[in-house]
Amino acid sequence: MINELQFWLTYNNGAEMLRLPVNPESVRIAKTHGYDDVMTTQLGELTVIGSDRLREYSFSSFFPRDYNSSYCEYSDIPSPQDAVNLIESWIETRRPIRLTITGSVNIPVTVRSFTYEARAGHVGDIFYSISLKAYRFTELKSVTEKAADGVLMASAYVSGQETRVGVAVPLVSSYTVKEGDNLTKIAHIVYVDGDRWPEIYDANKVTIGRNPNLIYAGQVLSIP
Repeated sequence: MINELQFWLTYNNGAEMLRLPVNPESVRIAKTHGYDDVMTTQLGELTVIGSDRLREYSFSSFFPRDYNSSYCEYSDIPSPQDAVNLIESWIETRRPIRLTITGSVNIPVTVRSFTYEARAGHVGDIFYSISLKAYRFTELKSVTEKAADGVLMASAYVSGQETRVGVAVPLVSSYTVKEGDNLTKIAHIVYVDGDRWPEIYDANKVTIGRNPNLIYAGQVLSIP
């Protein structure tokens, strides 16, 4: 009986393709948000909910040396070492690949980790685990939009829609803290990405001190 569920990894618009010879028993999908916990004097600890983070996919299976109809999805399976070499060659290009699971998933991804091993009693087989993260294509346009405090922001196309992304070209090298500011808010102003506040903190630890939540109006912070 033909299994309609197929797992494919492809590269360069299908120029190179690998169908997994043994389907994973399960696929773990993780969907998270970015969060920042901010301590305030008046209200105590507050949570700032950031942007959606890209989905992560992970699964494990093995590349069998020999075809076995009881678990192999097709007969013309690649050699285990050829399959491993192909995935590693894709990783080395530093370009995204595509994950396709028939009927459910068809997205560009980056390979975040790929580990494999040989096991006793399975001569020639290679067992592996792979972790993938969804990839969002971006195309930067001309830098034309000026934000607060003299920071020039870049526009970009993300998935065919024009949006502002966390790419900034500061026209000034410092920012003067105002009443009500915190590092997340300043990162939103400077980078349009509150999750980048640690960059500002790292550049100003001497000025701010040990607690990144304690900044005061009038402080002058360096913008890295």
